[in-house]
Amino acid sequence: MHVDHHPLIKDFPELRAELQRLRQDDEHFSRQSDEYEALDKRICRIEDGIELLDDAALNQLKQGRVALKDDLARQLKIAAGQCCGCGNGCSA
Repeated sequence: MHVDHHPLIKDFPELRAELQRLRQDDEHFSRQSDEYEALDKRICRIEDGIELLDDAALNQLKQGRVALKDDLARQLKIAAGQCCGCGNGCSA
């Protein structure tokens, strides 16, 4: 079964400018986004049967991907001047 990748630009097209700026200007964000992309590709290879891994380990990778993506999304929203997702309507 083929599984689609979930690149950040596909999931946050409205934050394209912030994504590009943070990748260039913020070393921590750049490193995290590279880690996310590599992890996402690895999960897709596993789900496609190209790489083997047991279900428990795959689920752990998926949980790590979600946590990483949530952190990246928070950083992107803050960079765009939006609420970070805290629910309090912050803008930074």
